[in-house]
Amino acid sequence: MRKALGMALIAGLPGTAALGQDAEGPSMTTLEPVVVTGKGFEQRAFDTPYSVGIVGAEEIRSGGPMVNLSESMARVPGLTVANRNNYAQDLQINSRGFGARSSFGVRGLRLYADGIPATMPDGQGQVAHFDLAGAQRIEVLRGPFSALYGNSSGGVIALVSAPTTERYGELALDAGEFGLRQARITVAAPFGDTPGRGFDLRFGASHFTIDGFRPHSGADRTLANLRLGWSAEADSVIVALNSIDQPADDPLGLNRAQFDADPYQTAPQAIDFNTRKIARQTQLGATWRHRFADLGALSESALTGYYGQRSVTQWQAIPVLTQRNPNPPPNTERHPGGVIDFDRDYAGLDARLIWRWTLAGERGAQLVAGLNAERSSEDRRGYENFIGDPLAPTAQGVTGNLRRDEKNTVRNTDGYAQGEIEFAKGWVATLGVRSGKVRFNADDHYIVGLNGDDSGELEYSYTNPVAALQWRAAPSLNVYVSAGRGFESPTFNELAYRPDGQSGFNSGLQAQKSKQLEIGAKWRDDALGLALDAAVFEARTDDEIGVATNAGGRSTFQNVGRTTRRGVELGAGWSITKSLRAQAALTWLRARYDDSFVTCTAVPCNAANPQNQAVVPAGNRIAGTSPKSAYAELAWQPWADGAAEFAAEWRGQDRVAVNDRNTDFAGGWGTMALRASHAIRFGDKSRLEGLVRVDNVFDRAYAGSVIVNEGNQRFFEAGAPRAWYLGLKWRQGF
Repeated sequence: MRKALGMALIAGLPGTAALGQDAEGPSMTTLEPVVVTGKGFEQRAFDTPYSVGIVGAEEIRSGGPMVNLSESMARVPGLTVANRNNYAQDLQINSRGFGARSSFGVRGLRLYADGIPATMPDGQGQVAHFDLAGAQRIEVLRGPFSALYGNSSGGVIALVSAPTTERYGELALDAGEFGLRQARITVAAPFGDTPGRGFDLRFGASHFTIDGFRPHSGADRTLANLRLGWSAEADSVIVALNSIDQPADDPLGLNRAQFDADPYQTAPQAIDFNTRKIARQTQLGATWRHRFADLGALSESALTGYYGQRSVTQWQAIPVLTQRNPNPPPNTERHPGGVIDFDRDYAGLDARLIWRWTLAGERGAQLVAGLNAERSSEDRRGYENFIGDPLAPTAQGVTGNLRRDEKNTVRNTDGYAQGEIEFAKGWVATLGVRSGKVRFNADDHYIVGLNGDDSGELEYSYTNPVAALQWRAAPSLNVYVSAGRGFESPTFNELAYRPDGQSGFNSGLQAQKSKQLEIGAKWRDDALGLALDAAVFEARTDDEIGVATNAGGRSTFQNVGRTTRRGVELGAGWSITKSLRAQAALTWLRARYDDSFVTCTAVPCNAANPQNQAVVPAGNRIAGTSPKSAYAELAWQPWADGAAEFAAEWRGQDRVAVNDRNTDFAGGWGTMALRASHAIRFGDKSRLEGLVRVDNVFDRAYAGSVIVNEGNQRFFEAGAPRAWYLGLKWRQGF
């Protein structure tokens, strides 16, 4: 890697300080970071022909307790990570508008932790188990090249754990507003006398608890991670085991009247039904990399395998009479109940080879090719959330009668290849393709009365080509254009039921397909201490997926036609002096429906209730997307050793449509945060670090996230009021 300017910025992000810091702690001067995301081999982020952002270990640490991705990801232009302040629901994440329509879970993006997918084969994912405290960096890939990750890859977020290079033990304690408490312990040690050879081990565990600023929003999280590594001259193996146990209360969203009256209240239904969620997951994965020395151009191989188990039980606030009316309309027998309960096994295998060639004129070429297979199998059940007579239940918010019982399996197999060649001095061409199939199978075991057999099978196939042309105009300037085709299959939830009310899969639902184009430039000036990244993009999607009906506890989905997402992303970093730096990230996004379609306005919504349906006109904004967002930071390190830092952060967002009809919006907002950190060394092997933050300094009330197209119009989730945080960490080398 070459030495970069004082503040190496990739797509608006500072270079990962973990790669450039010395034994005295973080330094204002960093090395240009390398990334793996996008090509399968390490490359300087500055040299990539696509938008890729890096959030380094110091940026993650400075964001707070390292529990949520939303703490530090505002630095990435084009990416929105909304903290719902509700640990019973996953973060809302979208990249350039992809994933914005998800009302729960993360979809439309591919998520990885050390190469192991956190996204299931059908495209649904979650990030609660990400070990942020053990991360070296987080890579964020946006634009056409994300299509090379296959199904549902509108963007890619990949966590890379820090390698173990020294022996130490670490104890960290966090405290904050609203009952936030956390304790973390880490032990790490390399074994052997030769650096980079032999075994190494790192174990980390944490327990987090919070009461929440809304009633009935408390949560606990216990997280443990074990990483065992082995390195030799030509081989390296990493084995990772992690486990998470997270029970959390769910305060639900608020409707407009409730939010305007008191944004920090809790929906009454949350108390009535004791809405909550228990999630547990255990995962084991391993990666083996081998470097070839005598096979010509074939230089490296990599094999990754993983297996995991995930169990979730969630008690919802669905009214009793909706589930089982004593004088039922026909669809109440088909209601899946108010309790979701599933046990899921998932596994996968990825194998790749890398070839490299040296060409005349100090030029080069390289190729990555591989095969991938993933499988997810779950036992999914639904129960009533009450016991007794539905007119006078003896208990609510409990697990009652069985209403759903099925075995769901998803399989994804594909192959991929990506190569690049410097065909002339300073000119690089990149071509890639990924082709595969996604297979869905459901075996329904609950066939009672009018609830027919909803078993079914479906298969979707895709071929996603990508291409890029890059001009390395100068050592400090890269200009590129890239294009690609993306694919997003329906998830199991979207396929489960038919809009016409008949039994079986929603076989008429098509996958949505996109064509993406990006033009970008990356500029670095060491003398001025400046870094600028810019990208202009457009994505045109066919067969966008949206809600068709919502009745009897069953949501069904349809293809709503064409959409267009286009925008501009700017990232800037400036080392003003040796001790003062600034950075900014700006995003403009226009995400619109190109075709009109009919959607739901209230529950029940089907052909029998036309009054609860309405037309979404062409030109409406896609719900959950914001036209403008921004982040800015000014940081000062008063001493040359970088042991102390004081910083101010500002982040803002334009208003967000809560539904596709655009009948209401969450207002735009801007918040200020202040932070101070200091590290004190005691000899050569001991260090005490402290971090103090105050978020939302001016105590602004705003909607931090929205539940898009929520059937009961409880769209709004409040952002946190002013809150303080204190973190202390003691590291002892040995």
